[in-house]
Amino acid sequence: MLTVGEIARRLDTKIHRIEYIIRSRKIEATGWAGHARVFSQASLDRIASELSRMDTERSNPNSGRSAHAGR
Repeated sequence: MLTVGEIARRLDTKIHRIEYIIRSRKIEATGWAGHARVFSQASLDRIASELSRMDTERSNPNSGRSAHAGR
C-alpha cells in the first residue's frame, strides 16, 4: 500500500501533481493507514500513466488538435 507521498517519491514529482491526478481522475484510495489514504500498485500505475500523458500534452500542446482549429 502506497501513500500519496510515496507515490510522488516513486514517480519523482511533486505531491500536488499526484493529488491533482487523484482528484481529477477520481482514483479511489484502497484504504486508510491512520489519517493517510493508501493506494494500490494498480493505482500507482494509472497515476504514472496519467502523469506521462499530461507531460506529453504539456510539451506538445497542439498534439491531437487540428491545424485549423479555432479558425
